[in-house]
Amino acid sequence: MEFLDVLKKRRSIRQYIGEEISEEQLQMVLNAGLLSPSSRSIRPWELIVVQNKDTLKEMSECRIGSAKMLANASAAIVVVADTEKSDVWTEDCSIVMSNMHLMADSLGLGSCWIQGRLREASDGQTTEDYLRRILGYPKEIHLEAILSLGIPAVHPEGHSLTDIPENKIHYEKYGNTEML
Repeated sequence: MEFLDVLKKRRSIRQYIGEEISEEQLQMVLNAGLLSPSSRSIRPWELIVVQNKDTLKEMSECRIGSAKMLANASAAIVVVADTEKSDVWTEDCSIVMSNMHLMADSLGLGSCWIQGRLREASDGQTTEDYLRRILGYPKEIHLEAILSLGIPAVHPEGHSLTDIPENKIHYEKYGNTEML
């Protein structure tokens, strides 16, 4: 599959059929994350893989109304980072998330980016503290996001380039949307 086709086809999938993804598929998604570029090659991220169904169900309450899909996911990859290693850790972790998200879609898997940083859990804690209690990462490690993974129950139609607002592109100066 051509890369642009992957980008057009990619959708956030929030419903899974409950079947397991293969270990090979999971490893390919993880490798896509590990191969991500980072500022000065510091790689401040750590990836916590969760496949235990009880843990996934508990994690589904980590965001008010926005993480329910974890209860039926095959796996979740929690992206955390040592914020002392890099001042651009959020950007670095976002690249990891994007690469894994795109790899999952290229393999026919469903995935959804669940923002965790600066969010609140259903019990009033921060999402970060809620997940820290479950997953045991230390205080100096901070949450960026969670990628849910599974076999999609449905896969909405992809995007086409005609769906994309070209007026988001500015040439030479802001407001100039005509190519020179």
